[in-house]
Amino acid sequence: RRQKKTASHTVMELENTMDGSQAGQPLLCPSHPREELRLFCEQCDQPVCRECVVDRHQQHRCDFTSNVIHRHGDALRELLKSTQQHVGTLEGVLGQIDAMGSAVQSRAEAVATEISLFASGYVTAIEEHRDRLLKQLEDLQVQKANLLHLQKAQLQQLLLDMRTGVEFTEHLLTSGSDLEILITKGVVASRLTKLNSIAYSTHPSVDDGIHFSPQERAGQCCGYEVFGAILNKVVDPARCTLHGEDLHSARQNQLTGFTLLCNDTTGEQMRRGGEAVWVTITHKDKRDCSVKPTVCDNGDGTYHISYSPEEPGLYTVCIYVKGQHVQSSPFTLTVKNKFREHHGVFHCCTFCSSGGQKAARCACGGTMPGGYQGCGHGHKGHPGCPHWSCCGQVKESSECLGGPPSNTSQRSLLRTV
Repeated sequence: RRQKKTASHTVMELENTMDGSQAGQPLLCPSHPREELRLFCEQCDQPVCRECVVDRHQQHRCDFTSNVIHRHGDALRELLKSTQQHVGTLEGVLGQIDAMGSAVQSRAEAVATEISLFASGYVTAIEEHRDRLLKQLEDLQVQKANLLHLQKAQLQQLLLDMRTGVEFTEHLLTSGSDLEILITKGVVASRLTKLNSIAYSTHPSVDDGIHFSPQERAGQCCGYEVFGAILNKVVDPARCTLHGEDLHSARQNQLTGFTLLCNDTTGEQMRRGGEAVWVTITHKDKRDCSVKPTVCDNGDGTYHISYSPEEPGLYTVCIYVKGQHVQSSPFTLTVKNKFREHHGVFHCCTFCSSGGQKAARCACGGTMPGGYQGCGHGHKGHPGCPHWSCCGQVKESSECLGGPPSNTSQRSLLRTV
């Protein structure tokens, strides 16, 4: 009541407004408290009184609320209908989300049970595989220890026999009389000869080549695939071999190569890769000239070495495995010049291919009577078979061994043919 803007407003208790007691009472204009809101301004989209129309809404299109309520009410009903549809859709989606949340929780619990069972079985399989590997390692250790013990016992007995023979012989030579030496010479010499002829290894019969490869497939254990294997094979560079048709020869600027086969101490193929293979190819006459090879690990104990030399000549090839030369390393490689194509013709004889020209020559050196400088069938120097006119080679698919054509007769022969 004390505020100027609300002095003319009607104030009532909240309880009276809840029962709809104000329904049907006219609404007064907030700007003109004595005027009732009976008109509606279309431009301002708000209810107004007559004073408002005369004052601020004089140029606006206004109409009675009873005339425009149907149009605006219908628009609100359409919006309400569309909104109600969204409300139904959202309620359905929320229901689906709740159901999916329950399904996800149930499925996660089931998968967690599966994971626990799988992990428990996997742990059991790994533990069993571990025990099996340790047992295999123990058996391998015992086997190697037995072999070493046997070799040691044999060598100790041989050493004892040799020491006895040496001591007896030394004592005989120093303390025996001439007659005693001559009498026992045959027996002592036979004994020493027999001891010297006994073959024995200067190295231990086994090595310490016991390795564990975590990446090696070890088959299945308790239905699970497991990894990790004990490898007791060790590569022996002295038993590694080289293979290839072009091992000692190559062509300039032509890709060629050979294969390295890695074997263990018993000569068996390693059947696995991963060895440290190092290859050097250097020119014998030109120290700054070398070839960079490419080493390809095939994963089965073989390695393919490929290279392409740019300069002809003699090269020294060294192949190392674990820093040691392999068998047949180092060796000499001969690099020949580029394959020379034939510049002549592959013919039966000069007489036929030149059309009977007397000046036509052939590299085979054959001649014909009557002043012909080239070869003819059955005449002196003819190879007896078709051959190349430029170098005399009798193989059609071969390299030309002669030089480029330099005389007029050869060019005339080529032109005629």
